Amino acid sequence: MRRITQWRATIGGAAVVLGIASASCRKDGGEEGDAAVQAVVSVQTAVVTPQAFTETMSAIGDVVPRAGHVATLSAPSAGRVGQVFVTTGQAVRAGQPLVELDQAPYHIATQAADAALAAAERAAARQQRLADEGIVPRKDAEQAAADVAKARADAAGAHRSEELSVLKSPIAGVITRMSATLGASVDPAEPLIEVADPRAVDVLLSVTPTEAGRLRPGMKVSLSAGQSATGEPLGVGTLTDIAGTVDTATRGVAVRVQAPATRRPLRIGETVFGQIAVATIPRAIVVPADAVVPEGEQFKVFVVDSAGVAHAREVTVGGKSNGQAEILSGLRAGERVVTYGAYGMQDSAKVAPLTRVPAKPAGPDTAGASKRGTP
Repeated sequence: MRRITQWRATIGGAAVVLGIASASCRKDGGEEGDAAVQAVVSVQTAVVTPQAFTETMSAIGDVVPRAGHVATLSAPSAGRVGQVFVTTGQAVRAGQPLVELDQAPYHIATQAADAALAAAERAAARQQRLADEGIVPRKDAEQAAADVAKARADAAGAHRSEELSVLKSPIAGVITRMSATLGASVDPAEPLIEVADPRAVDVLLSVTPTEAGRLRPGMKVSLSAGQSATGEPLGVGTLTDIAGTVDTATRGVAVRVQAPATRRPLRIGETVFGQIAVATIPRAIVVPADAVVPEGEQFKVFVVDSAGVAHAREVTVGGKSNGQAEILSGLRAGERVVTYGAYGMQDSAKVAPLTRVPAKPAGPDTAGASKRGTP
């Protein structure tokens, strides 16, 4: 009986020992399993391959009339506005009356000049007859002839001023600016009307002085309506001129782009977004922009090794264009980098392929949202 009791005690003690060991194993294994689960990050990756890369420069600007196809009209002399025939935005033809000044002063000036010319002509004829008869010196007749010439010039000027008192469009186009108000006084130094030909327009973009130093006439520019590349595609233009001065208001440099063939007519004053093709590299190391993570003033990417571990590596970034970034140093062709999920990743993290990428939120910040995505 005592042997049976001892055997049971022995069996019980062994069971306790096994239970403790099993619990310890479960505890240790559980912690290691949890750590392993925490170390695995679901990401998307891409293999680095050399490819052609076009670096672009983005700028925003407006549609403006082309030089030589815009006219600014002012009053020939001080006066008052008598009639206004057009309004801003209205299409006009060449020679069409736009604004008429008060005609009374011009009529009076013309009549006075005509009367003075007639009197000078009669006086000159009389002096010429008397000089021919030897009654007066020849110089009196010559002076009278000079007086006629002056009076004729004054009369021509008066008629011209009366003609110009009706402001007419010198070109066919649209009214882009109108400051004439019925009955208001006008000054010859102040423009009243601006007319521009809508068929001859350019896009005037604004870039920084540093960016302007990299541009050259002849570069191609992709144009979109609005203030971003996601706007309505308008077509491709050509950079024709780079201003030699900095605008004092915007501190930018004006860049003129001509686009003779666009998908629709450009309207003067509308906002246009331009992407200037600065340079094309035939074989560049290019990665998706989401793979590049800023770290202070530097950049890094996560390179995945054959064991599926992502290692942070510092890289030098060149240009960026259309969701891609050129890597100047730090990467080699054939290496695999983390794209979606790179932001917030820790060095030496175990990664696993992500089968489905969450949809990016709609809105103007879509590009930024893709960079901020975390697994």
